Amino acid sequence: MADDGRSTPKTPHRIVNPPDLAPPSGYAHAVVTGPGRMVFLGGQTAHAADGSLPGPGIVEQFDACCANVLTALRAAGAEPEHIAWTQVFTSDAEAYLGQLKELGRAWRRHFGSHYPAMAWFEVKSLFDPAATVEIMAIAVVP
Repeated sequence: MADDGRSTPKTPHRIVNPPDLAPPSGYAHAVVTGPGRMVFLGGQTAHAADGSLPGPGIVEQFDACCANVLTALRAAGAEPEHIAWTQVFTSDAEAYLGQLKELGRAWRRHFGSHYPAMAWFEVKSLFDPAATVEIMAIAVVP
């Protein structure tokens, strides 16, 4: 298995980015987890505890979504560096792709430079049609 030799600071997992694939930006091609307890996070949107959504833009929703992922993660006894896998869903790919730098800053504000294996999808709608972003994650806590 090819490995680029780099690992995310503090993560107990091994990040694998084979040289035969395009260099990843903002994600890892593969993550080999260390032994531990698995934490499966349900899809987190940007909803506050009172049900309200920040707005109006996708960056504000992504930022709040990341905060909610972090809250659920920590409530389960995990930290950002334990995340091994994420899926990001958006109902507005054009807005998402147009704000990648700002979205990257929001990610780093919550998760630092830890980039797990990740997939990104545009969907027709989320459960709440006013929500534009949802993130699911799996973490492995040593």
